[in-house]
Amino acid sequence: MEHVGRNVPLPAEMQGRWTDVEDPSSELIIEGGEVICFGQPVAYDYKLIDADDCALTVSLKINNQTNEDTFQRTNITELVITPEGDLHAYNVKFASRFEQA
Repeated sequence: MEHVGRNVPLPAEMQGRWTDVEDPSSELIIEGGEVICFGQPVAYDYKLIDADDCALTVSLKINNQTNEDTFQRTNITELVITPEGDLHAYNVKFASRFEQA
């Protein structure tokens, strides 16, 4: 698992504009190290990148443990590209599947 700062771009496979397959008006935009989901930027401090079992996973994290619970409930915290190329984004409260716009 690779620990990298916010300024480091997310993997190339995740870059671009994605739409929620169940609600095409909902977008996920990944541009460099920035993540914007449902119109709101995700304010994270660093990310963990892992390629395991043919899936590519990015976990968005913060340094402030006091705010960890709030962060986990109000932001997407995990991004996964499946071997089939599907992008999934989720947190402790929801999960969505996105397709390239």
